[in-house]
Amino acid sequence: MRTIVSGSIASAFLLLAALSTHAAPSQLDKLIAQENQGKSVTAAPVINDMTFLRRVSIDLIGRIPNDKEIKEYMAWPAGERRAKVVDKLMADDRFVDRWTVFFSDMLRIRSNATGGSALMAFVHQSIRDGMPYDEMVFRMISANGKAGKTPEVGFILGDDADPMALAGSTAQTFLGIRIACAQCHDHPFDKWSQEEFYSFAAFFGKTQRVESRFNRSVYTTESNNNRVMWPPAEPGVTDRKPVPPAFLYQVNHGTLTPAVARLEKLRAEQAEKAKGAASKTASIDDILAGVDTDAATKKPVGFDVAGDAKKEIRKIDVDAELYRKSEWRHNLATLITDPNNRNFSWAITNRVWKELVGRAFVEPVDDFKSTNKPSHPKAFDHLSDEFVASGFDFRSLVKMIVLSDTYSRGHLTNVSEDVRMAAEEAFVAAPMRRMLAEALFDSVIEAGHLWDVKWPDGANKRTIRQAVRIRVDEEGKTVAAAPASADSSADGAQMAMRPNVMAQRPAMGGYNLEQSIEVDFSKVLAEAMKDDEPRIEMMEAVSAEDLEARRMLAERQNNSPRARYVTRFVEVEVNYNPQFSSSMRMASPAPRPHFLRVFGQPARESLGEERDELPSMRQALMLLNGSLTNEAARVGTLEPMHRLLEGKQQDITAAVRLAYREIMTREPSADEMAFAKEVIAGAESPVEGMADLRWALLNSNEFRYIP
Repeated sequence: MRTIVSGSIASAFLLLAALSTHAAPSQLDKLIAQENQGKSVTAAPVINDMTFLRRVSIDLIGRIPNDKEIKEYMAWPAGERRAKVVDKLMADDRFVDRWTVFFSDMLRIRSNATGGSALMAFVHQSIRDGMPYDEMVFRMISANGKAGKTPEVGFILGDDADPMALAGSTAQTFLGIRIACAQCHDHPFDKWSQEEFYSFAAFFGKTQRVESRFNRSVYTTESNNNRVMWPPAEPGVTDRKPVPPAFLYQVNHGTLTPAVARLEKLRAEQAEKAKGAASKTASIDDILAGVDTDAATKKPVGFDVAGDAKKEIRKIDVDAELYRKSEWRHNLATLITDPNNRNFSWAITNRVWKELVGRAFVEPVDDFKSTNKPSHPKAFDHLSDEFVASGFDFRSLVKMIVLSDTYSRGHLTNVSEDVRMAAEEAFVAAPMRRMLAEALFDSVIEAGHLWDVKWPDGANKRTIRQAVRIRVDEEGKTVAAAPASADSSADGAQMAMRPNVMAQRPAMGGYNLEQSIEVDFSKVLAEAMKDDEPRIEMMEAVSAEDLEARRMLAERQNNSPRARYVTRFVEVEVNYNPQFSSSMRMASPAPRPHFLRVFGQPARESLGEERDELPSMRQALMLLNGSLTNEAARVGTLEPMHRLLEGKQQDITAAVRLAYREIMTREPSADEMAFAKEVIAGAESPVEGMADLRWALLNSNEFRYIP
């Protein structure tokens, strides 16, 4: 630990450089050091390379690194490995999955809401393809269309196209302004008046949510009338008039700040490259084709009057008439995403900074106001400006943060609460952060080799007694051939339709609270083009035969007259060889009893809802007794670990070292090695002893918390 005291800016830079072992301070780090002048704070040392690998892997791809990745990383030159691993992780498919979770929290995306699953897939695709953040937000605010086919419209549908709800969520999410309480009265703690709220809500005043009477499809469109009226409806108020839309503050549109000038230059260069690429692919024949002749008949246009008329009719954009564009919301989206709108770049920069560093420049993260200034305004502005200048490139923002000295700070321990808090507020020590629920879930899977089966087929026969729901007729005779789980922790209606899944993954009381259905985002948008709203079962990573079996079973059950379900207990022999899917691709939020919700995944129902990081007894019990941890602890014969515990290649020391690398991303200390060997020697077999050791490591605080 080092103490930074007031002194010259130059001396602060030198001290910061001395504390960092991996790179010279960036401009961001220099500004933070400059703004810490005059403060007496204790700085934590920079974390070592292995710790950095664990931290950045959890933050960027949502799981701990495996042994192969650790060896590759440590084989790279010491001065290059941190930057190289950041580039590698940001190119990983899991980077897209992990940050889709971030945006799903921020946007309150719910898979079971109309348009929710398609919106989540849209966000996933946007991150994958590198869509600029301003474009992604512009499309969500301005779009109209059918749920699913226009996936970005899920943002408007998430609040049922309610102008008042959308005013509050749009301002708080994209501008960091809490204006929602001004709906009922002038804001008690900020400058916003009730009339200003209504004027802002008027941007959404013509937007309508429509449900078709023919096929129940849902879409948004624009009406001719503004539903937002002033003054508010109260007893005795009769003279109410539509409110013209007005933005919350003046945006200096067109101002050429250095960051905006760099943005415009970048986008001009990108446009020129795109234009050049397009011209290279177009031949003279391509340009002339179809101009003077019909492509199908090769006849000059105009000789087939009836055919030409039909083609003109087909060109009419029926969707444009049905899903009328919103001029008001288009204007709103333009104002919000304007590069000169500081609140827009501030809001997302502040959120991502907190996600990665553990503390925001402005706390709470979405409450910007004159009485709640950023802790380090120069550093905050610099990071936000660099994000704008990058073309609102999300990966660029993440990379700037994780390669900073601030991100690489360790934790302060054995100091007073006041000393620790002061250091964390100054960004010279890292706050303790528990893994996101999804990252913890997937890290247990990674540590326990549960992405695939760990035993040969038939090696784990079990007889279990379980409660099942049996479909019977009015005389009590069984109708369906296969029972479905009656476990209250699962969705009975869903699981009743999936007996083949239950045969593979049997319900075991409360033991199945960690199972998940993996969503294939690549199929969601394709399905949305066919259906009004993609169905979850169409997004599961399962075979076509499995889906067909489910459909046939559903038809048989639906055609059975006067059938009902009863609960019975049966003994079932199963081949219990579980494997788990990534929680990053679950339909979300998960059901309340699920692992993810127990470990803090929010319901995404109310504005400003943050993840709950407080420990609880339910969390402890789920890790101690749940199937995920227990199956991860067991050593399967197909694991690399197994050969080190039994047979000619037995090497207990190597096995313990491997366990620590796979679970803790580090080597064990001498005391830990001695204790581990004692545990293994005291068990019935080395395999059982290693299972005990791995179970203990998975249940430790060190495993759950980001180093």
